[in-house]
Amino acid sequence: MSLLVKGKRTGREIVTVTPQSAGWHHVGFAAQRLARGERLTFDTGSTEVCIVVLTGIVSVGIPDRTWREIGARRSVFEPRSPYAAYVPPRSAVSIDAHDNAEIALASAPAEGRYEARLIEPDTIARSVRGNGTNTRYVCDILPQTEPAESLLVVEVLTPAGHASSYPPHKHDVDDIPVESFLEETYYHRLNPPQGFGFQRVYTDARDLDETLAVEDHDVVMVPRGYHPVVMPHGYEGYYLNVMAGPKRVWHFKNDPAHEWMLSR
Repeated sequence: MSLLVKGKRTGREIVTVTPQSAGWHHVGFAAQRLARGERLTFDTGSTEVCIVVLTGIVSVGIPDRTWREIGARRSVFEPRSPYAAYVPPRSAVSIDAHDNAEIALASAPAEGRYEARLIEPDTIARSVRGNGTNTRYVCDILPQTEPAESLLVVEVLTPAGHASSYPPHKHDVDDIPVESFLEETYYHRLNPPQGFGFQRVYTDARDLDETLAVEDHDVVMVPRGYHPVVMPHGYEGYYLNVMAGPKRVWHFKNDPAHEWMLSR
């Protein structure tokens, strides 16, 4: 099975990854387009869900409250944080689009220990990681310091000609605090949209080693192994990461062959 899930260029459903389709246990991901006036409804079931308003303006409703007209970005490449909402298991959700919108739905198994809440842009930490052509811009939408049972959600902007998730790192062993086991999806967007980028997923033993050409709206599944991203000249990259595993903590291990560059 390929780790690349191609996004659809037209229609409401852009891409969907379930634990069943991915062959793993924790992470679910979907991206949807909503035209002005359209409504999306679903039930969270046995999962917690982080709704990320990638672009456009929407209202998000659950039985006891509605967050009205949230969202401000016209593009994920704008240098500002998105609106998001955390919704616990066994919740009926409606999303109404007030203009054309793109919505991401990140999910993972949960018991229902936390209440629903709005995550506003000014509460989301932003940072710069790396230097030189390894510089990228990070937005921690749902980090481990904020309440959730399983989900970790972050978005990253990678300038043209830069590397990201680099040096290559992995988190596929339960060896805290050295490394934690987390499944992960990368939802890629490209600017301009006709562009492409590259992502490699590989293990030390090379029993898994795939190099993937990613296009706008594609998802890369990372069940294990190192997973760097590289953007070619002329095209900047965005990705939304969803991680989840048996323990909600992010500890990663760099590929020893490439760790030398961190001392430069």
